[in-house]
Amino acid sequence: MHKIITGEICRILNTMKYTQINTGILSFGMSGRVFHAPFISTNPHFNLSAVVERSKKAAHEFYPGIISYDTMADLLADDTIELVIVNTPNYTHFQYAKEALEAGKHVLIEKPAVDDSAQFDALLAISKQQGKQLFFYQNRRYDSHFLDLKKVIESGELGKLIEVHFRFDRYKMELGQKYFKEDTQYISNGITYDLGPHLLDQAISLFGKPIKFSKTTSINRPDSKVADYFHYHLYYPAELNVYLTGSLLVASPQPAFVLHGTKGSFVKNMTDVQEQQLLDGMLPDDPSYGLEPAGLEGKLVTIDAANQKHESFVTPHKGDYNQLFEAIYESLRNHVNYPIQADQIKWQIELLEAENT
Repeated sequence: MHKIITGEICRILNTMKYTQINTGILSFGMSGRVFHAPFISTNPHFNLSAVVERSKKAAHEFYPGIISYDTMADLLADDTIELVIVNTPNYTHFQYAKEALEAGKHVLIEKPAVDDSAQFDALLAISKQQGKQLFFYQNRRYDSHFLDLKKVIESGELGKLIEVHFRFDRYKMELGQKYFKEDTQYISNGITYDLGPHLLDQAISLFGKPIKFSKTTSINRPDSKVADYFHYHLYYPAELNVYLTGSLLVASPQPAFVLHGTKGSFVKNMTDVQEQQLLDGMLPDDPSYGLEPAGLEGKLVTIDAANQKHESFVTPHKGDYNQLFEAIYESLRNHVNYPIQADQIKWQIELLEAENT
């Protein structure tokens, strides 16, 4: 019996080794340390193989077995690495993703994917030519409050949707330390390219490509050169109007989502806890990970056929960015379509690069 159990364990371990996706991360700043490494290291379908650290070597403190390369070229030359995560400054995304694809790697690219549509089309062409997959990192599809919103819409309890508002706000009067976000010499600058991809992706994932849109951005912080406010009005069939707003100068947080339909309304604040938990050092395999504190439930108000009002609170979902990495695994190993589709990102880029109207 002991030999049988031991043999089965060895078989499982060998299978895991074969199916695990060896992954390299191009930076171990906040993005790599908080949003990628914890998931790659705890998900049994992945192996956190290597990272690029150009100056300070910090990854070994968290992951003793990781290889720390001095340059991207060194990491791309590692034949054991299958997936490369491009989580470097925005303006480098196109070139670094291009080099990784040409080195025969699959690529997961942070938002904003690229500067413009021309770069996007070029990357897709290279991906197809190389026979390698290009994945897009849109983790906010797996925020708890967005999953709540999605459930309410899919339930049909609101009737025909009429008016939808999404917001992503912060209060940061001072200019950011990341130079590429504050300088107009870089196309993907300011809040539009920073927080805009989150809201645009959420809207597009739910409603698709708008039939038309209007866009407004403005600069309000002293000495700022780039937008710190944006507002999109997306027009959809059946008279659906979707409004997306982001600001760096909102001192009193507004609801993340406000929806109105012919049969009711839904209001939900930005309550997902994953980013803060990850910053605090919690790993995704912790039983408490992604669970909202009590009392933050979204409010659903519906009107019945007798014109009576009913109020209830929606039980929150568990936030889970690991679903994104699971989708990558399923795509690479089981040929399941990745849910964050290229067409959706192309529409997002078109809206980001558009001039104010």
